[in-house]
Amino acid sequence: MTKLKFLITVTFLISFQLNAQKFYTRSGNTSIEGSEKSFEPVSAINETTTVILDLKSNNLVAQVFIAGFEFKNALMQEHFNENYMDTNKYPKAIFKGTISDFSLDEVKKIEGSGLLTGILTVKGIDKKIEVSINIKEESDRIYLSGNFYVKPEDFDIKIPAIVKDKIAKEIQININYELVEKK
Repeated sequence: MTKLKFLITVTFLISFQLNAQKFYTRSGNTSIEGSEKSFEPVSAINETTTVILDLKSNNLVAQVFIAGFEFKNALMQEHFNENYMDTNKYPKAIFKGTISDFSLDEVKKIEGSGLLTGILTVKGIDKKIEVSINIKEESDRIYLSGNFYVKPEDFDIKIPAIVKDKIAKEIQININYELVEKK
């Protein structure tokens, strides 16, 4: 029986140590901006992005449900989900990558930066992303923010000719995440 208690204790301590190195959120803020200046704004926000950052490896995984993007215009939101993003077939976008050029010790109480490199999967299509992000640690939380651009055609998103001039050639993706330690 003592061997079993020892094994359980060791397993618990190892899992605690591994979990203590992870930060996460389920309320991350991901927004898109695809407007041409002279037309109605094409922008949406999703405040339910799930993000996990493993500080041991600096690996980051983010998942966003496409239908969670909220537009000011309900018709625009409907077209986005049904005609452009095929959310019934491809309900989520996933990013898997690594933050390099970053040390948590260097960003405590001051904002630093890191290079986020990885694969963004949208509509089943992978695209390599490399972007500089801002990183800050404060009050036992890690804040990540930044932006990058994607082209609709990179993910086989077809824009009808009737609205092609109203939508930007490159869509800006903004990320703003507040991560807490996974307990």
